[in-house]
Amino acid sequence: MLDFGARYGGYHADMSRTVCIAEATDRHHEIYGIVQEAQRRGIAAARANVPASQVDAACRDYITEKGYGKYFLHSTGHGVGLEVHTLPRLSRESSDVLEADMVVTIEPGIYLPDWGGVRIEDDVLIRVDDSIPLNQATRELLILG
Repeated sequence: MLDFGARYGGYHADMSRTVCIAEATDRHHEIYGIVQEAQRRGIAAARANVPASQVDAACRDYITEKGYGKYFLHSTGHGVGLEVHTLPRLSRESSDVLEADMVVTIEPGIYLPDWGGVRIEDDVLIRVDDSIPLNQATRELLILG
């Protein structure tokens, strides 16, 4: 898993991608597909005036439905801007509400003992009626080698 970012003009970016070295197994594709769909649902749920906990639920509920809920070990995301980690916090416990023009990460993940993990993280601009990912990197499973 690669977790990286950049800083430009005092503002930060934060993203993650999962990479397989050599071949990807059917399990890699299964887990990756679940995380990919969870992120898609989180992005679709994110817009102004939505509780951050609702975005977390959109991701977490799907992962749980697929049988991997206990392996989603962190919050769904966080604000990003002048610092890499800022408010709002996109978690079950969060009382934060998303506002237009905020930038947040949406980063669901599944981490299995003795196997590894998958996370897809993107910076997402919150708008009044929807949200849009800001980076153009592929969200497909990357296979090197």
